[in-house]
Amino acid sequence: MTASHVPVLAGELIEALDPQPGQTVIDCTFGAGGHARLVAERIGPSGTLIAIDRDPVAEQHFEALAAEVACTTRFVHASFADGLRQLLAEGVKADLVYVDLGISSMQVDTWERGFSYSYDAPLDMRMNTEQELDAATIVNTWEERRLAQILREYGDERFARQIARRIVTTRAEEQITTTSGLVDVINNAIPARARFAGGHPAKRTFQAIRIAVNDELGQIDEALPLAWRILRQNGRFAGISFHSGEDRRVKRFLAARAQGCTCPPGLPVCVCGRTPEAELIGRGIAPSAGEIASNPRSASARMRAARKLREEDQPE
Repeated sequence: MTASHVPVLAGELIEALDPQPGQTVIDCTFGAGGHARLVAERIGPSGTLIAIDRDPVAEQHFEALAAEVACTTRFVHASFADGLRQLLAEGVKADLVYVDLGISSMQVDTWERGFSYSYDAPLDMRMNTEQELDAATIVNTWEERRLAQILREYGDERFARQIARRIVTTRAEEQITTTSGLVDVINNAIPARARFAGGHPAKRTFQAIRIAVNDELGQIDEALPLAWRILRQNGRFAGISFHSGEDRRVKRFLAARAQGCTCPPGLPVCVCGRTPEAELIGRGIAPSAGEIASNPRSASARMRAARKLREEDQPE
């Protein structure tokens, strides 16, 4: 595993999931397979590792991993929501399910994919290179109001309105087709005093457009209930997030399932009959200072995990 592909919160993930020989594990976002390799070593020859990823490049990494590990392996080429839905339709049940959200370093470091503001490349940002919607389409066709909205909601960009307006006026003269072209537009839209106050001035805009291209938050909302359903009783789930919108979704989802009685405090006995479906494992686990020093991309990561105590009363 190269330095750029070091899996984030790897030790913490293994500790939370506690993989055992013979278990069935679903890696919902395989990427370069850093977490999967650690899991495969622990479930052994009697275990099964199922990997899901919509990026065709991930399948190449999976084939290399599958040739080296002893456990049974399977790859599902799909978004993790669609992949989980397919597995549920087949009747698959898992002991462990985990998801590593956001973009992988494998994608960022492939210049021609257009994910990074650090390299000049076509404005693409598709995790699934077979889909039609790409970053250039969003930048050159979406109306100003819609652009500003995603920059605010997905990027926490305080100059969202100014950037959206500059994009629209620039593309009226010439289409914005490269990452460097978009960076120039952003630099011209943001006041000089604020350009490097919070890191690279294009960071938040690129993040927002990438999330919109790949419907990342919609995928999370769709996939979390599926991931929970596919778990066996006493199975464990873990989600690693890199963006506040991702982390909020995972946190709320698990907290809702860990909630017990909802009766008013004054009642002498419980009448709602609600019991927790989940036991939380830690609370918002963050990378250590040492991990951040060796892998700065891990700085924003948060992991949340839980054990499934019982089956849902109403399957979704």
